[in-house]
Amino acid sequence: MCAFYIFELNLTKLNMIKLYTKRLLVFFLLAGSQGSFAQNIPTPKAHFGFAIGDDYQLANFTQTEAYFKKIAAASDRTKLVEIGKTEEGRAQFMLIVSSPENIKNLDRYKKISQQLAHAEGLTDEQAKALAAEGKAIVWIDGGLHANEVVGIHQLIELAYQLTSRADAETKRILDKVIILVTHANPDGQELISNWYMREKDPLKRNVMGAPRLYQKYAGHDNNRDFFMMNMKESQNIGKQLFIEWLPQIMYNHHQAGPAGTVVAGPPYRDPFNYVFDPVVMTSLDAVGAAMHNRLNAEEKPGYTQRGGSVYSTWYNGGLRTTTYFHNMIGLLTEIIGNPTPMDIPLVPYRLLPNGDSPNPIAPQKWHFKQSIDYSVSLNYAVLNYAQRYSDELLYNIYVMGRSSIERGNKDYWTFSPKKLEAINAAAKGIKETPEAGDFGRGGIPVKYYDTVMKAAASRDPRGYIISADQPDFTTAVKFLNALIRAGVQVQKATAPFSVSGKKYPKGSYIVKTDQAFRPHVLDMFEPQDHPNDFKYEGGAPVPPYDAAGWTPAFLMNVKFERVLDKFEGPFEKIGYGELQKADVPKLAASSAGYNLSAAVNDSYEVVNDLLKEGADVFRDTENGGFYIPSSAKATAVLSRTSAELGLEIAKAAGKPRNAVKIAPSRIALWDTYGGSMPSGWIRWIMEQYHFDATVIYPQDIDKGSLKEKYDVIVFVGGAIPGLQATGRGGGRGFAPNAQDVPQEFRNRLGRFSTDKSLPQLRKFLEEGGDVVTIGSSTNLAYHLKLPVRDAIVEMTGKGEERKLPPEKFYIPGSVLRASFDVSASANWGMEKVGDVYFDNSPVFNIAPDAVSSGEVRPLAWFSTNAPLRSGWAWGQAYLLDGVTAFEAKVGKGKLLAFGPEITFRAQTHGTFKLLFNQLYK
Repeated sequence: MCAFYIFELNLTKLNMIKLYTKRLLVFFLLAGSQGSFAQNIPTPKAHFGFAIGDDYQLANFTQTEAYFKKIAAASDRTKLVEIGKTEEGRAQFMLIVSSPENIKNLDRYKKISQQLAHAEGLTDEQAKALAAEGKAIVWIDGGLHANEVVGIHQLIELAYQLTSRADAETKRILDKVIILVTHANPDGQELISNWYMREKDPLKRNVMGAPRLYQKYAGHDNNRDFFMMNMKESQNIGKQLFIEWLPQIMYNHHQAGPAGTVVAGPPYRDPFNYVFDPVVMTSLDAVGAAMHNRLNAEEKPGYTQRGGSVYSTWYNGGLRTTTYFHNMIGLLTEIIGNPTPMDIPLVPYRLLPNGDSPNPIAPQKWHFKQSIDYSVSLNYAVLNYAQRYSDELLYNIYVMGRSSIERGNKDYWTFSPKKLEAINAAAKGIKETPEAGDFGRGGIPVKYYDTVMKAAASRDPRGYIISADQPDFTTAVKFLNALIRAGVQVQKATAPFSVSGKKYPKGSYIVKTDQAFRPHVLDMFEPQDHPNDFKYEGGAPVPPYDAAGWTPAFLMNVKFERVLDKFEGPFEKIGYGELQKADVPKLAASSAGYNLSAAVNDSYEVVNDLLKEGADVFRDTENGGFYIPSSAKATAVLSRTSAELGLEIAKAAGKPRNAVKIAPSRIALWDTYGGSMPSGWIRWIMEQYHFDATVIYPQDIDKGSLKEKYDVIVFVGGAIPGLQATGRGGGRGFAPNAQDVPQEFRNRLGRFSTDKSLPQLRKFLEEGGDVVTIGSSTNLAYHLKLPVRDAIVEMTGKGEERKLPPEKFYIPGSVLRASFDVSASANWGMEKVGDVYFDNSPVFNIAPDAVSSGEVRPLAWFSTNAPLRSGWAWGQAYLLDGVTAFEAKVGKGKLLAFGPEITFRAQTHGTFKLLFNQLYK
């Protein structure tokens, strides 16, 4: 009895243990299946000590990086990837967020995204199958413009919410979408957040007024670098966007919204670039509607679109805008917000609902948290759209790529304003007549359409050939590498070949237009044809959001052939993202020395390396070419740099008859408190080409003794004000009070002044120094009372000169063709005609007697009444015979004045030598 009872008791215990084990197993199975929705993610407040959006609080990059590492360690929804180093050496990261199952299969989903975006070798059925299998890829970034602090802080909050939320919407998003949460500017966040938080008194905190640029060289222009990708951060981002992931949607967060609104977003105002696939534009409408609808449904007013803001889709080169040329849906929002509470001002016309702003917001106090909440709502709107239409997004990017390939494989004509003008011109005087079936609506005969839009000469190119035998082939390779970084398919000739009777050498490059990113290819080679954009007839022009024209092949002086018919040859395709270097033979021994051409930009880098090693270098005063006598030092430098740069170095027959020995000048480069972007770009260019320069500030000029320290001073646009700013100083930029600036940065304060700065610059010139002025800093010529005057003026009824109004003359950033005096040493290496970047730039008339006496020498001028090459030039006939660059004697020195932006954003390689030539003595 007792034994049986014990047995029964043990059996009962065993059953209880089994039941408990089963229940425990079920619990763990459920926990496993729901694991990603019950994760222990540290809250931002636990990590930073404050919630994201709290007033008067900002996180720096060091803290943010540590937080993202914590999230990645705690969540199986993530993979943290370092995409490269920044210009200051920090790690730039991308947090990939999706479901745990998707995270395990990232390589497969990336491959699908690549296949569909490239649209190569797929049938429609195969593409549909891949779209059904794949996951939508959505890029969301923040922090590019670091003083727009909502951007990076909404990214932190988004990362937390995506990895911690367990709601059904988040689950659907994670199942169907792979989100690339990307930090766009780590260096800037560290600078601006530390600057803001340095004040112990929260009421004194300000995101403005940092002592230097928030990107080491480019500052705000870091968002204008995405077709060149000069900066390391741009290269890191470009590789993920255009080589690795090719997302269907990318979302770029910025500030600030127009006054009287909260946020400006898609869709955007006209014009859009005519090379886009129309699906890009209609997709912007669709996603924009989803964003707008969500805010309205959540009772978050203040969204504006289209004509409610200045943002358009014309320009290439922005982080958002470059994606359109790659068939991606590029989103930009510009939102208000500041950790220091602010006010939405009263702007009466913004209060009336309309199609652009159907849900206006009333004037009110605004807190940082509200901007974060709006941003997260907008992110979720985009992600919810992506999960609902995942297969459609994937298939549509294939359709756009397929269409691009088809257009590049046949005769195709892209519409443009000039072509429409040609149709109208052909039909001039023709009376409109109703066409059959047109319901009485008038038109002109179709034959006039055919004269333009079926004309063989008006076809889009099938491709471009960049010959290896052009004067500056290494710069042409830099251009090609910009294309390659942007995901363009490039081919290389493995043997000599001929097209249309013209011969090309082995090593030449070919870029065909039968590829998915055809819009980007066309935009890099072809002129932009910006429409005449006026609010009303006779009114002032509507400024483009950025440049109107930028064609890099023109500005880099790349020699290429446009091929209008199908062509083949001994071409091999270069792998996506594989950067190129020209093939050059090993340096040949030469007892007579070596020659370097002044037409080749990289020659200046080699010369600078030679001079630093103590080798002798001479210049031929007939053409500016460099001669290097043979020596052990010279041979070592030439062998190394030739191999590194892909630069072929020619053997010399002997020392040129007119050779003069040169030495490096002591170079000063102007900058200002807060940092000048044009100065930052030149600083970067000088580093790339190995010029040594000292950055100086206005106080350094005012102290005098300039000639004892420098041989040449370079002033960029914004450094020298016009004559109207007399005595009190001038120039662009933030100018804080000295007491608000830490002592270590106060030496950067100040502006050019006529009472202090001008006398010191005049003395520097008279003692034999050279001053190089670019853009608006050519104002120095007027301060020095040189015999030059503004050419873009008209006479009033009172007989007084005034600037031409924009209704008569307006040329926003565009490419113009100028003539050059190639005998002038300042222009060595230039051709007789060349392209310059003109942005309502200075143009001069020079007194004839000043030219004849040699006091002033024109260096470049406009020799036609239609110099426009790319962009928009309203009233360009006024430029005829205007001088756009000159040099003038001032005592023993000289002033060099370059009206065009010869170093603009480090994109204008064709005019770099106009600066380089002035940097030797």
